[in-house]
Amino acid sequence: MSNIPRLAEVYWFVGHLVGGVGDVDRIVLVGASLASVHAIDTLRSNDYAGEIVLVGAESQVPYDRPPLSKEALRTGHHVSPLRGPEWYADRGVRLELGRAARGLRPATRTVVLEDGHELSYDGLVIATGSRVRRLRHGDEHICYLRTADDAAALRERLRAATRVAVIGGGFLGLEVAATATELGVHTTVIEVAPVPMARVLGDEVGEWFRRLHERHGVAMLCGRLATGVDRVGEEYVVSVPGREPIRADLVVGALGAVPVVDWLAGSGVAVSDGVVCDFTLRTTVPDVVAAGDVARWYNPLFDEDMRVEQWTNAAEQGRHAALTLLGAEDAYAPVPYFWSDQFDAKMRFVGRATAADEIDIENSTDRRLVATFARHGHQIGALCVNAPTELPRHRAAIAARSNLSSRPA
Repeated sequence: MSNIPRLAEVYWFVGHLVGGVGDVDRIVLVGASLASVHAIDTLRSNDYAGEIVLVGAESQVPYDRPPLSKEALRTGHHVSPLRGPEWYADRGVRLELGRAARGLRPATRTVVLEDGHELSYDGLVIATGSRVRRLRHGDEHICYLRTADDAAALRERLRAATRVAVIGGGFLGLEVAATATELGVHTTVIEVAPVPMARVLGDEVGEWFRRLHERHGVAMLCGRLATGVDRVGEEYVVSVPGREPIRADLVVGALGAVPVVDWLAGSGVAVSDGVVCDFTLRTTVPDVVAAGDVARWYNPLFDEDMRVEQWTNAAEQGRHAALTLLGAEDAYAPVPYFWSDQFDAKMRFVGRATAADEIDIENSTDRRLVATFARHGHQIGALCVNAPTELPRHRAAIAARSNLSSRPA
């Protein structure tokens, strides 16, 4: 185990010496995100009567991001807000949208916005999420997908394209590839690992998804590194050492995401692949918590520090962070859950696959896949594709820290 959980325990102890939030007249949430929406709802439903301020870099109220790689590209429908503007008005939330945070000064309890305005707080929720990881060479020729504006622009480009190259074979890359293929666009996925999603789910599971995409006509170029993109005439050329370059009308980057923490430089908030938190979601600065994609916290259920980029986690973590600000001391120890829809495959995953030392394929056909993940003899994760009834028992086994030897044969 890394030293981060140990550091988190120290931060928790120091935070308790300092004490919880005292007179909380104003809570500021930085990041117009799913986590912030659920934090606001929790604050008001727990009778918090002080001022709430929501700061966001985008000019629109928080919206749902999972449809960006699917329905928004396929149909062109506008992405729906998580809550309408009236919801914020009814709860007395002051919106500071289109103004990104650029600094945090805990000594004066202020957040510095990009226009230089300083916003004071008594309690602070960091929910700035993550941003796309970019390719260094030819970045200006690549379309990335993170915001509603990105989805709208990519949708228009897809409508005019006949060939698309997707750099990255993770969940987002495969979802974009599936959607583009369903729109009739010839799609090539370039992935540096031997099979897609190998880093997260292992080679056997990755091989199943490779076959799924190839059956639907996607060209899967695995074990190859895309080193750059150039524009030659009216087309784009993706350089792939060791083979002929890939030519396309459109190039989409799906290289993963990095937490948005640069604005915290010099603040005293510890960062290490995200904002370091203890098991209650407190940071290293008094009266400051974190939630969502940006939070890296110690989960005692898995005895692991983790950062989870998942819809369900962001919602649950936003609620927990709000309760921590109000004085709760419970550990945040969930069984993570996420999903991905690709073609006719509805994938659902519970738990963790990180550092699994045993992966068992329980059921595998062209349409169905059930796999379990274990560490030191205990089940830590389960993947179910088109097998929704299998999910509850696996979730229960993970939550109970079930030993594999005690499972029925």
